Amino acid sequence: MSPPDTRLRITEIFLSLQGEASRVGLPTVFIRLTGCPLRCGYCDTEYAFQGGEWMDVPAILGRVRAHRTRHVTVTGGEPLAQKSCCDLLRVLCDAGLDVSLETSGALDISGVDARVARIVDVKTPGSGEVARNHWANIEWLTPRDEVKFVLTDEADYVWARERLAEHGLAARCPVLFSPAWGRLDAARLAEWVLRDGLDVRVQVQLHKLLWGQEPGR
Repeated sequence: MSPPDTRLRITEIFLSLQGEASRVGLPTVFIRLTGCPLRCGYCDTEYAFQGGEWMDVPAILGRVRAHRTRHVTVTGGEPLAQKSCCDLLRVLCDAGLDVSLETSGALDISGVDARVARIVDVKTPGSGEVARNHWANIEWLTPRDEVKFVLTDEADYVWARERLAEHGLAARCPVLFSPAWGRLDAARLAEWVLRDGLDVRVQVQLHKLLWGQEPGR
């Protein structure tokens, strides 16, 4: 259990449907931490770069428990940029919640509680942040985790296909190929995956299909 005075800067806590990964469609409480060291070209949460409200871990847990769901996602920004993120994740797991973490893949995931499902975003050239990938994270991946590539064009797809083979990612955990919203047609991506026989899941962002890019949904 973390000390009661452990605090994190929070942009928002809200209930929605999980829009991505294997938990897609499940009612989920999202805890969006403030701040991110990356500046991806397709980022849809720039409002979380600054501001936010300081909250201690017990207060965050209380907000989560006010919603009637056991699924919780800690996201950002980049949640691991706050040093108390791992404390929060551990407390959420201790509370019996099903916890996932959405992280950019630029920071070390080895200290994350093993009960947490880590959704690791591998940055493609089209993101503008490919040099920030922390490739050592691959060694820490388990079947409980997932790797996500957000693709902006065919060049990104080819690059991701090569990394998939180079690192044997599909043998480590589920792999997600996602079209960048407004940049790549999902049907084209599906055709490439079928053509090449890749062992990946093509995903679209359910929350954006339902509500567009409205913050807090």
